[in-house]
Amino acid sequence: MKKIFFIASLATLFAIISSCGNQKQPVLANNDISKVIAQMSGVMIHDVTNPPLAARFFAYTCLSGYEIIAENDKNAKSMHGVLNQYPVINKPKELTGYNYQLSAVLAMYQTAAKLQPSGSLMLKNEESFIDSCKKAGFSDEVVDSSKHYAQIISKQILQYAKADKYNRISNYKRFTPKGAPGSWDPTPPAYMTPVEPYFNTIRPLTLDSAAQFVPGAPIPFSTDKNSAFYKYLMMCYTHSGANLTKEQTDIANFWDCNPFAVQNDGHMLIGLKKISPGAHWMGIAGIACKQANVGFEKAMEINTVLSVGMMDCFICCWEDKYRTNRIRPETAIRKYIDPNWKPLLQTPPFPEYISGHSVVSSTSSVILSHYLGADFHYTDNVEVSFGVPPRKFTSFNQAAKEAAISRFWGGIHFMDAIENGIIQGTKVGEWVLNKVK
Repeated sequence: MKKIFFIASLATLFAIISSCGNQKQPVLANNDISKVIAQMSGVMIHDVTNPPLAARFFAYTCLSGYEIIAENDKNAKSMHGVLNQYPVINKPKELTGYNYQLSAVLAMYQTAAKLQPSGSLMLKNEESFIDSCKKAGFSDEVVDSSKHYAQIISKQILQYAKADKYNRISNYKRFTPKGAPGSWDPTPPAYMTPVEPYFNTIRPLTLDSAAQFVPGAPIPFSTDKNSAFYKYLMMCYTHSGANLTKEQTDIANFWDCNPFAVQNDGHMLIGLKKISPGAHWMGIAGIACKQANVGFEKAMEINTVLSVGMMDCFICCWEDKYRTNRIRPETAIRKYIDPNWKPLLQTPPFPEYISGHSVVSSTSSVILSHYLGADFHYTDNVEVSFGVPPRKFTSFNQAAKEAAISRFWGGIHFMDAIENGIIQGTKVGEWVLNKVK
């Protein structure tokens, strides 16, 4: 009995020593994840990354961090068997001396650096993060081991990303406007070429196909003043600019999120720095996780599922945009009603139907509501640094609906594109949750 008691005491002692050691180790928080996301958004602005591609960058970057969590936290599971063609991610058995939270963040930096065109900026951010970790108490040995682990996982996630066939898009035939009545044409002031016309050809992460959630057909184009389309056209014409209330104008500007916005300055066009809709919602996730005091591991899961959902909803949305190829309100109003009309917001360079912000906001709302509650109150200050004042919301759903209607008040979408966009985005969000949960 004494012998057994002695062994048990030693086991208890080692557990206490181990526990004390873990307590002395710095612990990372949800804001360490959000900081990487914010830095990615900054690089995206620098690179003028389009909205669908931004979602793709977020998804694979978050997956690299999440996979390390799944390998070290019994409450998290790998995405193998959940995401389409997702491989078994191998963790070398000889790895020792790492901190898995630190590895997860470093894996995000490594992946983002390889995915984003100006990835060298992310490597500089990684260096600053490592310096701060050393000052917080991480030893050189732990940092080196953690970074080595991160590089191993990041490399495997990048191989998975490469297999989604995005790199083949540049070889496809150039998309050209059809010039047919009711079809999309480039819009002023830059008359840019259409963005990502073949994004629907890449491998979805959870969807069976890009066409899994095809929305109802858009209102048929017609110049007949008694037609449903013409009535939609007149709604846009009369509910914009000087006809809006201050609140409607503020909402439209708050949710603009157009990374392609430019302004005329004499004979020059000057780009305006703005984040994408997906980057805005990733920022909202960071605000919510911090407010709810969500732990590091759960925050990584939330950001990962959100970014996965956003990538898939953009694939769905872009499938419909280039299949329907519908004319923008700006083009139609100028041609058939008022040649001098301008929308409040600048028209993005791709077809109208369906509304991308309506889709991505609805998907994001469904996912964030699942994790943080249907009545989560928060203040959205994501774009304060761009001169956009904060807004308060009583739920993610309220924010999503406001983001959707902002496109109508901004004069860049017809109402059916918004209503059906909400439906499609909701379906994608529910589908993604069912797959991962």
